[in-house]
Amino acid sequence: MVLRDFFIYLSENKLLNSAAQKYGLKMGAQSVVAGTSLPEVVQSIKELNKANISCTVDNLGEFVYEKSEATAAKNNILAVVQAIHDEQLDAHISLKPSQLGLDIDYAFCYENLKEIVALAHQYNIFVNFDMENYERLHSSFELLEELHKEFDNVGTVIQAYFFESEENIEKYKNFRLRIVKGAYKEPENVAYQSKVDIDRNYLKLIEHHLLHGKFTSIATHDHNVINHVKQFVKQHNIPNDKFEFQMLYGFRKEMQLDLAREGYNFCTYLPFGNDWYGYFMRRLAERPQNLTLVTKQVFNKKTNVAIGIGAAAFALGRLSKKGK
Repeated sequence: MVLRDFFIYLSENKLLNSAAQKYGLKMGAQSVVAGTSLPEVVQSIKELNKANISCTVDNLGEFVYEKSEATAAKNNILAVVQAIHDEQLDAHISLKPSQLGLDIDYAFCYENLKEIVALAHQYNIFVNFDMENYERLHSSFELLEELHKEFDNVGTVIQAYFFESEENIEKYKNFRLRIVKGAYKEPENVAYQSKVDIDRNYLKLIEHHLLHGKFTSIATHDHNVINHVKQFVKQHNIPNDKFEFQMLYGFRKEMQLDLAREGYNFCTYLPFGNDWYGYFMRRLAERPQNLTLVTKQVFNKKTNVAIGIGAAAFALGRLSKKGK
């Protein structure tokens, strides 16, 4: 848990986030981010689609406190929705309510979300609400419920480390759900703290939604979890069209291709933009083993791989100071 807390600390460090936005691509961030422009994103989706892999596209950024930034994020996402339709891509949208104004004004955020969901609904494109920290959990669920009264193309994420997730997996069983472990630092009174407890609840939630839910996205890079799910769906005669496996762009590429070749629905979580650092650190916090999956891809040949993410964070800080 010490390593997990360390990565969460790095994800929230404003200095490192700022430096990463400025220098990230020079350090090899393109291995975990599918581009910074819309044409780059479209090309990345097309390449994955050729391998029979669908995508969920995330315009990176969160915890926005200025309306102008939220509006800019909304426009970026609308452009992605339009491109998915125009290019006939096998892709949908993942978004964070905080990026669209949740911390500014609830009504303002709702209108931004509604504009995105409405356009996506027009084109039959699914929109997934990424869940953030506990402070924003219930307001995000409220936004989802309000939009679901008018639109049926919305779904969300259930985080296994929250005590209430067992209740929520039942409450939202008629939604398409992505099941994750959780990647924020949460207090002991609302969330499991041990890896054993989180892993146990994670499998429990997956199994429940596979049996009783609408559609399940199983977000994991862990081959043990994947093998468990394969056996579970076989034992319970759950058809392939009821679930998909999901992994992050740049992680375990061969396994992604193998699962698609085996005939399973597979979706790659495809982030784009310059605001990649906090996203990437939380993925390492969620499962520190992810570090070994991407280290060789994130660092170039001149970088000593053994240095690891801690040194990368230090390097980003140094670069930031030099840039002043």
